[in-house]
Amino acid sequence: MNTGTTTPAGAGATARRRSRFRRVLDAVDERMGISALQYEVPEHANNLSWSLGALTAIGFFILVASGIYIAQWYHPMPEVANQSIRELMTGVWLGSFARGLHFWAAQAMVVLALLHMFRVFLHASYKRPREGNWIVGSLMLLLAYLAVFTGTVLKWDQEGFEALMHNLDVAELMGGLGVWFGTDLAAQVPIVVRLYTAHVAVIPGLIFALFVLHALLVKRHRISEHPAIPHPEREHPAPFTAHLRRATAYGLVLLGGLGVLAVLVPPVLGPTPVEGIETTRPLWMFWWFFPFEQWFGISSVGLAIAAIFGLIILVPLLDRSPRRRWQERKVTMGIAALLVLILVAISVYVWINNPNGH
Repeated sequence: MNTGTTTPAGAGATARRRSRFRRVLDAVDERMGISALQYEVPEHANNLSWSLGALTAIGFFILVASGIYIAQWYHPMPEVANQSIRELMTGVWLGSFARGLHFWAAQAMVVLALLHMFRVFLHASYKRPREGNWIVGSLMLLLAYLAVFTGTVLKWDQEGFEALMHNLDVAELMGGLGVWFGTDLAAQVPIVVRLYTAHVAVIPGLIFALFVLHALLVKRHRISEHPAIPHPEREHPAPFTAHLRRATAYGLVLLGGLGVLAVLVPPVLGPTPVEGIETTRPLWMFWWFFPFEQWFGISSVGLAIAAIFGLIILVPLLDRSPRRRWQERKVTMGIAALLVLILVAISVYVWINNPNGH
């Protein structure tokens, strides 16, 4: 009698398939270095607030995907730009949904980027040796604003036209430094076409390049310690792939929410613009700069933009103390709170005094 242990034929075939699959994965990893994503992520980073950067990236990729779809029907010439969007919304399958998704994803990306930078600022994760990554992130935020601005112009309704007029005024005041934003660089090409090129190629390309650098710097310096955790060595780290799966789950929730907004609150498209009047207010993210023209003249708009983004970029150079707990950074947190209050006050002012909005 045979008393040995036998392996069922089915189990042996399954083991062989797994072995082949493992060899394929190993071969791919040998050439692509995918296992590099298995670096450790601290336990405190596996929650929503520390995943806001990944969610911002997901918002960007939603923008790219919906933008590619919209671009198949959009015509950037000023004479037909507005009408091409109307035809997209009424005569193209999922056209209205794609535009709504694109519109809300743009705002979500900016909101998530601001929340991510607030979390980094609160925990002082920008301090040595991560100063460079804060600057990279700040430039990405600036590019996100440029993406929303150029997208607004491309609608070529009254709001888009007025946004372009402000752009041209600021470019003229900048002289040679503003040539790219003006009409003199390539007089034979409508500026809407040039802004379209920036919107679909230049700005997304720069954002993606900075995103890759940003991710590489995170891997190089690791995710920062939580300043409120006294013994980080006692945490139970997880591989980055597990962190990525969690962020992907959050991203699916984000996509679902944006899809609901795209259906229930579709973005407004105004009629073709009328020159010589100003009747609209910009999107909320531009309210911080919008009233400066009325208060101090058009030149102050450019100065306000430069001051706000310049201050954001310089944060790690202005706050060089080793302290990271927000309770110990009273001066820094006090200045930041004052600036936030000023920006909120300006936004409330715009809301009350400029009712013609989106």
